[in-house]
Amino acid sequence: QVQLVESGGGLVQPGGSLRLSCEASTTIFGVMSWYRQAPGKQRELVADITTGGTTGYADSVKGRFAISRHNTKNMIYLHMSDLEPEDTAVYYCHAKVGVIPVWGRGTQVAVSS
Repeated sequence: QVQLVESGGGLVQPGGSLRLSCEASTTIFGVMSWYRQAPGKQRELVADITTGGTTGYADSVKGRFAISRHNTKNMIYLHMSDLEPEDTAVYYCHAKVGVIPVWGRGTQVAVSS
């Protein structure tokens, strides 16, 4: 069973930066993604990346967040800068194994002064 484990969340002041990491228990081919869910809101797609490195971003994070991937280490990362209080959420790593969606348990990011 494939597992995804996120790390790197924490409390940061507005304008600060964080790097989230997601480690997969095995090699995953295809798109891997970061989602987030703020309190009282639906889970939303933040960024995704293909095996070949093609990326996509939600409009709300374009220019501030960058997703990257290290295929041989089975890792993806989310580099977040210029963080805003509206970025406060639990961030989840996601992948599909065949047609089966796999989720990590999430890592909390809080942006507050």
